[in-house]
Amino acid sequence: MSWRPQYRSSKFRNVYGKAASREHCFDGIPITKNVHDNHFCAVNARFLAIVTESAGGGSFLVIPLEQTGRIEPNYPKVCGHQGNVLDIKWNPFIENIIASCSEDTSVRIWEIPEGGLKRNMTEAALELYGHSRRVGLVEWHPTTNNILLSAGYDYKVLIWNLEVGEPVKMIDCHADVILCMSFNADGSLLATTCKDKRLRVLEPRSGRVLQEASCKNHRVNRVVFLGSTKRLLTTGVSRWNTRQIALWDQEDLSMPLIEEEIDGLSGLLFPFYDADTHMLYLAGKGDGNIRYYEIGSEKPYLSYLMEFRSPAPQKGLGVMPKHGLDVSACEVFRFYKLITLKGLIEPISMIVPRRSETYQEDIYPMTPGTEPALTPDEWLSGVNRDPILMSLKEGYKRNSKIVFKAPVREKKSVVVNGIDLLENVPPRTENELLRMFFRQQDEIRRLKDELSQKDIRIRQLQLELKNFRNSPKNN
Repeated sequence: MSWRPQYRSSKFRNVYGKAASREHCFDGIPITKNVHDNHFCAVNARFLAIVTESAGGGSFLVIPLEQTGRIEPNYPKVCGHQGNVLDIKWNPFIENIIASCSEDTSVRIWEIPEGGLKRNMTEAALELYGHSRRVGLVEWHPTTNNILLSAGYDYKVLIWNLEVGEPVKMIDCHADVILCMSFNADGSLLATTCKDKRLRVLEPRSGRVLQEASCKNHRVNRVVFLGSTKRLLTTGVSRWNTRQIALWDQEDLSMPLIEEEIDGLSGLLFPFYDADTHMLYLAGKGDGNIRYYEIGSEKPYLSYLMEFRSPAPQKGLGVMPKHGLDVSACEVFRFYKLITLKGLIEPISMIVPRRSETYQEDIYPMTPGTEPALTPDEWLSGVNRDPILMSLKEGYKRNSKIVFKAPVREKKSVVVNGIDLLENVPPRTENELLRMFFRQQDEIRRLKDELSQKDIRIRQLQLELKNFRNSPKNN
């Protein structure tokens, strides 16, 4: 796509990015070195969570937003997982509830105490077991409380009802690892990208595939629903290995509406869409820049606006929900950028330049709030409802009254669609078999070493006994 800005009549034409000063950053954080393609960061109006590098299991930090500056090395962590943490997401309706998934095949729900952690947290409010391999993605439902989706390396998507602590649906239509999941505005549709180079639009409650695109020229990596416009945007790689974005009609995935090449770099492109301003942000993993566009309803659909540039490469980006923005500064979007080399989390505000200090109603329309529109039973029975909207002028500091209550249950088999998920393990891949073979070889070597040490010790004892018997004292 051309890098030149197209000067059009738009209130967002001059949006600019402003990085926070050093004292307003979070410093001294051992950001994970895991190469999994996720953000490793989640943020809401109260807390910032970052996956950290740790030995002997997986852990992440939860820091109150006002606690900026240098973080102590012994700062308390959430460290209950036995494997590396691969994804974390805050509950959109309860600000102290966070979901995490890990290489230990579990999904866990954590309840963060008021004011943040005072000591290490090892006990989760709820542990969810249903995947037979590591779990790479978690996603909360946008309008229903206590509905969570998880995607694992067993090629399955599980829908969890946290009120009962059990999976209520298994989506088993993928032939390879699921790379990304995205809900539409009311949560009635789910879009997924997969390593089998296919883009799918699903009805999540039935698991039925409504639309499917075989992306041979545009190998998809990430997908995002563009609000209520009935369109999807994907990022991926073209046949010439250049980074590319494509716009799709959700009701016809036979051909993309447009395909645009971005550049020839190799890092994964993360898309972020703001439905209130119709702005799309593109940030590459390992890049220092963030491009942003305005999306229209007519051709050419995408209009380039500007680019925020920084010399520091980003590993991932957390995004502040709308009700956590500073509306007095005309802030329309805020990123939290992970800079691994510096151990730094840097807030980046996207600001519309306005001279007036009064509330700018034209750039802050009614936006999805912190109240769920549906209960889990209503959504699972087939009801769809748009999100409950709130005004950022009056209610953006309002706290939700909802409280999470973990169900009391015993550990047992997990049966969905007549299949025990914990017993029905899929065939192992070649890499997994190789890893198992090498582990067994290491174990055999260790046992041999132990036996040889025991043989040497036995010989020493036999020699000592012989010498003792032959000594003059005993004759």
